Amino acid sequence: MRRERSVPRTDWQRIVESQGLVYYTLDSGAAYWDESAYYLFSETEVNELEQATYALNDMCLRACEYVIEGGRFDLLGLDEQAASLAAASWERDEITLYGRFDLAFGGGKPPKLLEYNADTPTSLLEAAVVQWFWMKDLHPERDQFNTIHDRLLEVWKRFRQERGQKVWFAAMEGEVEDFMTVTYLRDTAIQAGLMTQYVDIEQIGWRESSKSFLDMSLREITEIFKLYPWEWLLRDGFGKNIARAPTRWLEAPWKMVLSNKAILAVLWKLFPDSPFLLPASLDQSALGSGYVRKPFHSREGRNILIFKDGREAVQTPGPYQGPYVYQEYIELPRFDGGIPVLGSWLVNGYAAGVGIREDDGPVSGNASRFIPHLIE
Repeated sequence: MRRERSVPRTDWQRIVESQGLVYYTLDSGAAYWDESAYYLFSETEVNELEQATYALNDMCLRACEYVIEGGRFDLLGLDEQAASLAAASWERDEITLYGRFDLAFGGGKPPKLLEYNADTPTSLLEAAVVQWFWMKDLHPERDQFNTIHDRLLEVWKRFRQERGQKVWFAAMEGEVEDFMTVTYLRDTAIQAGLMTQYVDIEQIGWRESSKSFLDMSLREITEIFKLYPWEWLLRDGFGKNIARAPTRWLEAPWKMVLSNKAILAVLWKLFPDSPFLLPASLDQSALGSGYVRKPFHSREGRNILIFKDGREAVQTPGPYQGPYVYQEYIELPRFDGGIPVLGSWLVNGYAAGVGIREDDGPVSGNASRFIPHLIE
């Protein structure tokens, strides 16, 4: 694995915007989509990433079983309502579309799981579409580890067979990145033969007489994909009605077990010999002098504390508080000044490709840039 310099396309802004990536710059004015470089993988490394993704998915499903069937929801701080929804969804074996394992990789060591974005992973459009067309424009003779789009079409076709002909899509009003991610997912559903409808999450209504959720046209919502975290949904005013309605949700409620960062401690407890896991615990004293402290529901690298060599090295701001999980600190590989975190996508149960977020510091966040990749 290595980082190569590259000359950006002359009109790259127009190109990526035409592909749906309208948020290609950061608030600072720097490029979010950064094609001044790319990462190059060997086929052996791609096989390693694939193997790690399948192994991590298997371990996560077994950890989910351990929590749900053992009634160990207290480990994740989930209340009775969340536990009941997750358990019922797990028992029904409800379909899952996708998830993203964030991995540390490079330097000749196995991929290591940093966290699992199991419920509301973003950067999907960048990974599935934008970097693919970048490759086709500049390196048409090369290849990527990237079958994300095809796997999305597969999972929607499976959805149509198992669940129904129509699905609603919801995101927060005014969140451009979320809206475009949902728009891309909606487009893949349409390509797979489904009827679709968009609704802002704030505009979903409730009809008490029929115990049903409604869109703005007063149509009953039967199946809905929401790019909105489960813990927020349950905390909202109408969260108490979720169990009372026949509406089925994507991602499924059982995914709230895996989207909780406390699952890192459960995984380590169950699989301490895995080469793809870092030691993790709910007890800080179990990690010694080097650890990363993460709130159970932290997002976008916020409220992360890195404790290194017996002292606080990095702390990021944000609104999230404890409880916390503690994960062993490792030095992330640095390439030409950048520190990459590999997002390995699991779609329809398949290892489907990677998207790379790069930062100058050890914590990836909302200001980290997206860098494309190629296979050597």
